[in-house]
This record gives sequence, structure tokens and C-alpha cells, in this order.
Amino acid sequence: QVHLVESGGGLVQAGGSLRLSCLVSGTDISISSVGWDRQNPRKGREMVARATPGGPIEYADSVLGRFTISKDRTKNTVVLQMDSLKVEDTGVYICTIRTLSTGSTYWGQGTQVTVSS
Repeated sequence: QVHLVESGGGLVQAGGSLRLSCLVSGTDISISSVGWDRQNPRKGREMVARATPGGPIEYADSVLGRFTISKDRTKNTVVLQMDSLKVEDTGVYICTIRTLSTGSTYWGQGTQVTVSS
């Protein structure tokens, strides 16, 4: 069974940084498409970053140049480094994974990120 547990969210001032982690169990992230979505009342749910094996890394236009998604294969963890945070980055950040072998998609519970002005 696949489980995703996010951590690293919190309250930060605009211009600051946060590092989100998503510990994955039950599947190997090196052969899976991984990503982060975020959800807030104003914009709903949107894709923030996605990395697919053999494909380009995708970022939402609003975070390009500020956020970086990466995989720590030794810990089977997906990381989202967020720099130069803006108030509009506030939301619940949800880790996602799609196993390429089955095409099944899984989500974590999410971690709250709040950016204050």
C-alpha cells in the first residue's frame, strides 16, 4: 500500500524560504511521476511542480525560478524547496505520486504553508 507523509510546512514571512518533504512508502519514487499541488480558497487546486522519469520537470508559471522539486532516492523522499516566498503562495501543499507501472495516483494529507506580508 502506498503512503505519502508531508512535512515542513509552517508560517514564514514574504521573501523567506521553506523546504517541504514527502516521505513515500510502498513504491519506488525513482520509477514514479512525483509532484506537488497546492490548494487555497482563491485559486482552488493547482499543480505547482511535477517530475516524471524521462520527461521534463514542470513548474507552474507563478513559481518558476523560485521553487525546485527534487528526489532523495536514498530516503525515498520528494522535496520541494521554496524560496522568495510570496503571500500568494499560501495554501495547503499536497504531495502526489503516480506509479508508472499501474498508472495509479496517490496523494498525501497535505501540509499548510502560510506566507505573511
